[in-house]
Formats: sequence, structure tokens, C-alpha cells
Amino acid sequence: MSDLFDRPFEEDGSLGDDTPPAPGPLDRRVFTVSELTAKIRDAIEGGFGDVWVEGEISNCRVWNTGHMYFTLKDGGAQIKGVMFRTAIRYLRFKPEDGLHVIARGRLGVYDPKGEYQIVCEHLEPKGLGALQLAFDQLKKKLHAEGLFDRARKRPLPSLPRKIGIVTSLEGAALRDILKVLGRRHPNAHVIIRPARVQGEGAADEVARGLRAIARVRGVDVIIVGRGGGSVEDLWAFNEEIVARAIAAAPVPVISAVGHEVDVTIADFVADLRAPTPSAAAEMVVAAKDEFCSRIERLASRLRAAARGDLQRRRNLVHALSSRRGLAAWTARLALRGRHAADVSNELRRAIDAVVARRARHYGALRLRLETRDLRRSLGAIRTRLTGADGRLSGAVRRSHHLADARFRALAGRLENLSPLAVLGRGYAVCWNVDKSAIIRSASAVRPGETVHVTLHEGELDCQVARTAGLGTRDERPGTRDPGRGTRD
Repeated sequence: MSDLFDRPFEEDGSLGDDTPPAPGPLDRRVFTVSELTAKIRDAIEGGFGDVWVEGEISNCRVWNTGHMYFTLKDGGAQIKGVMFRTAIRYLRFKPEDGLHVIARGRLGVYDPKGEYQIVCEHLEPKGLGALQLAFDQLKKKLHAEGLFDRARKRPLPSLPRKIGIVTSLEGAALRDILKVLGRRHPNAHVIIRPARVQGEGAADEVARGLRAIARVRGVDVIIVGRGGGSVEDLWAFNEEIVARAIAAAPVPVISAVGHEVDVTIADFVADLRAPTPSAAAEMVVAAKDEFCSRIERLASRLRAAARGDLQRRRNLVHALSSRRGLAAWTARLALRGRHAADVSNELRRAIDAVVARRARHYGALRLRLETRDLRRSLGAIRTRLTGADGRLSGAVRRSHHLADARFRALAGRLENLSPLAVLGRGYAVCWNVDKSAIIRSASAVRPGETVHVTLHEGELDCQVARTAGLGTRDERPGTRDPGRGTRD
């Protein structure tokens, strides 16, 4: 019993007679998600080459990178699809939801999401050609924008001064147009803008040619087109860039593409469609021929009306001259003419008299005005002002000299009376200690008091040693004036 519990069941070698042994740890293979996805991708890509898939497009969208992502589905399943921008540029139509298509591409696996998808390299509509679908889509789009409306169609000019042509130099269309214009409108001014009308990049060249012709000053009408060919040959004129260049042209545009049975988008957008290039040239000069014919008809009618009116007036004059009342009308007319001459002479004399009188009056007014001429008055005033200014200047100078002399005399007198002048001669002024009063007597101070002495240059603070009356003299050194105290 102990052996039964000491050994696990897995090591027993068998769980029963009919049960196979469980695999050991060395027989189990574990894949990572990336490894398993890589094996699935290798199996799918290796097992399938190029495949053709039919289905309905849904969830179609183009990212800003230019790549298109969509889903192909039918009644039972769906598959993701992607079409890179390098392949999209070769599409002749615009993929959209609900469109039934046939796609050619290769299967692949998108590792980040673990989804398999078809990388589409070619796409075509089922049951309808790609070119026809692209034609119908663009026609519907431009019609919705109003580019086909009759209201925006412009009439051709009656007398075109310059005719612009956008086509190939090597094509027969240019030769046909020039041949018709040379025969019916030899003095036409033709401007040709060469452009490729077939192949890759032809639509861009045609659009650039239209814009270049439109910038030429004086161009009245533009012919754009080419000769006949297959649908692929004429496809440049079914491109949107050409249609919008025609619509943006500032002058009328005639579309002359292919033969009469060929219809392009350019025919719908243009102001006028011509079945052939030769017919386009005839349409341009037809307006001129019709205009010239109308001028000729109007001139003939005008000449006939003038002749008829002149004849009627002659008959009327002949009938009136044969009446009795008009027998002497020439004499009466001469008398009226003489009377008119006399009246004219009298009127002329009256006018001359009035003009002479007005001239004399004008002369008198002019003389009066000259006497009051401001230039003369200003001259006299200027002379008086000059004399007055001279007199005023002399008076001012004299007054100045008199005032200066008087000032000098007063200044001399003031200088003589000035205390400072007295001090300059050796005298001094004695003040009390706070300089509030002048000491004029020795009796006004006592010995020991302080006095303030002002000299011609500087001041002194002195202490009184003794005082003396008038007539006494102190023999001590340093005393100059007994009445003014002593120096310190």
C-alpha cells in the first residue's frame, strides 16, 4: 500500500489498459503570437499567388497618406483590402461604397492586428468598363456643381481679334483649323499653345495650355481639341483638371475633340461643342460672315430708303412749285432776305454800342480800382513807417543817452554818500554785540563789553578795555579811534 501512494499516477506508465500515455514535457511546442502569425502569413502567402476576388466595396476611405482601405464582401463573408497610392493613380474611376468590383492582388497578413487582407494591385468594376464608370462619375459630379448649365454658356464674339488654339503641333487638327481660318478669315490673329493630347500627363499639359492662352491680352475665343481616336486616346479630355480649366477660362471656349460621334466631358463644360476641329474654325468665322452679311443687308436697305425719301421730297417740291400761290415765292423770299439783312445790321450796331459803353465803364472802374491799389497804398505806408521808425530810433537813442548820463551822475553821488566809500578811506563802523544799533558815543558802552567793528574789508569782534570822553586819547597800542572803541 505504501508503494501505491509514494509514486504518482503519471509515473505508473498507464492509467488503464486502453488509455495511451500522456505526452511528456519535452514533446510540447509553445509558439509566441508573433511566431504563430509569421507561420500563418507564410502559409497564406506561399499557398496563394495572385488572386482575383469579386465583391462589393464597403467602408472605403483614403487616408492622408494616399493609401485606400476598404472591405470586400458578399452574402456570406468579407475580407479586408488595401490599395497603395502607387496603384491608385492608375485607376480610371473612383472606388466608392456599394460598387461591385473585381480585385486582383496578393494575400497577406497584417501582424499588428492579426488580420489577413488582400493587397490590391488592380481594380475594375464588374459589368461596366472602368473608363465608362469614371466618365459617368465625373459627369455626375460636374453636373451637380452646375458646370453644364446653359446659363453659364457664353456666346461667341462677332469679330474675334485673336483666336487661341490649344492642341498638338503634329496632329491633323491644327492643320484643318488653320486651313479653314486662312480661307475664310485670312487676317485672323492666331495664337497656338502646343500641348500633348494623348498619353500620360496630356491632361495636365492641356490644362496648362488653356491657362496660358487665357492670360494673353486680347484673346477673344479659344479652340481646344484634337482629331479622332479610341476612347483611351481621347481620355485626356475626360479628366477633371481639363474640365475645370475650361470652366475657369475668361473667354468662350469651343471644344473640338474627335469626330461627331465622340463625346467627352470637355464638350459638356465648353461654351460650344464642335463635331470636328474644322467645324470649330467655321464656327469662329461664321459669326464674322454673318455680321458682314448683316452689314451689307442694312447698308442696302439704308441706300434704298434714302433714295426713296429723296425722290418723294423732289416730287413734293415740284408739286408745290407748280401752285399759283407759290408763283412769286422767290421774290418774296428775296425781300425777306433783305429785311433779315437789315435787321442783322441794326442788331450788330446795337451790340457794338452796348459793348463800347460797357468797355468805357470797365475802363473807369479799372482806373478807380488802380487808385485804390494796395500795392501803391502799401508803398506809401511803408515810406511813412520807415520815417517813423528812424525818428523813433533817434528818440530812443537820445533818451538812452540822457538816462545813462543821469544814471552815472546819480551813481557818482550815491558812491560819495555810500558808507562803504567812507570805510574805504580808513574809517570803521562800530556796532553793539547783536549788530542792532551803531555805537556813536563812548558812553554807550562799558569796559568789558563786546562790540562789532565793520571795516572796508572784513569785520572784527572787539572787547572794550576802557572808555574815554571826547578830547582824550588812549596811548595804548592798537587803539585808533577813541570814539569807536579799541581793536581786539
